[in-house]
Amino acid sequence: MNLTGTGVALVTPFTPQGDVDFAALDRLVDFVITDQPGQGVEYLVVHGSTGEAATTTAAEKAAILRAVVVRAAGRVPVVVGVGGNDTRTVLAQLAETDLTGISAVLSVSPAYNKPSQAGIVAHYSAVADAAPVPVILYNVPGRTGSNLTAATTLELARHPNIIGTKEASGNMSQCLAILAGAPAGFVLTSGEDTLTPALVAHGAVGVISVQANCYPRRFSAMTRAALAGDFRRATELLFSVLPLDPLLYEEANPVGVKAALALRGVCDPMARLPLLPASEELTRRIGAVLVPDGA
Repeated sequence: MNLTGTGVALVTPFTPQGDVDFAALDRLVDFVITDQPGQGVEYLVVHGSTGEAATTTAAEKAAILRAVVVRAAGRVPVVVGVGGNDTRTVLAQLAETDLTGISAVLSVSPAYNKPSQAGIVAHYSAVADAAPVPVILYNVPGRTGSNLTAATTLELARHPNIIGTKEASGNMSQCLAILAGAPAGFVLTSGEDTLTPALVAHGAVGVISVQANCYPRRFSAMTRAALAGDFRRATELLFSVLPLDPLLYEEANPVGVKAALALRGVCDPMARLPLLPASEELTRRIGAVLVPDGA
């Protein structure tokens, strides 16, 4: 299992009628892995926030996951998001999900009911006890309404089935505290694309990226350069993709990156309500800053 480097938080393509577009999903998997080994992403993440997991049904989730595993065909590892704000439901989802060919589970901290830190520890401990594959924590306060603190993360890091955390808090001090106190074998992965080189400089192992959907070569090359200690090259590549980053979130993720993928000819820009496809104005501005993917 190699979950270092760039993992891509795959979008879920939809047809103009709103159904899952499996042909486009196959194209996307091939696009991000690329036809040149070692130039695309290092692993795939299915059913994350970028995959609109909040609005796909259980049947769709099962079909999407199987389609990605089949199309990836062992070329790169696959991680699946399984999370929620009801611990019992998450445990049931784990029991019902076919994890054949899955390297790890990415599990988001409970949203909406805003548990205490002790409640978060109890939740993740139950998930990690039940999961038949390793668990990666996912801290994204902007979506969940609560923060997985450094102290809580390090407490959970002692669980033998919790192998790392995706940190999307944007809080560098918190990330550094986790990196400073992490036990051997526990890793931190950036959940903020633009912070990747900075976090790698202090010990992060890579990123789970939104931009890697439309920049699999360029973004992965940036992460690999940082991991190799070539921060001049990593910074050069980061600055080349920086203009796109704020546009991806202007009308909510994954609206922007789906517009970019549509401009690349990979999939339709359709999102599921309550999200709408990118406005014409946003699409125009994305097109104006989108650069070729070669690194």
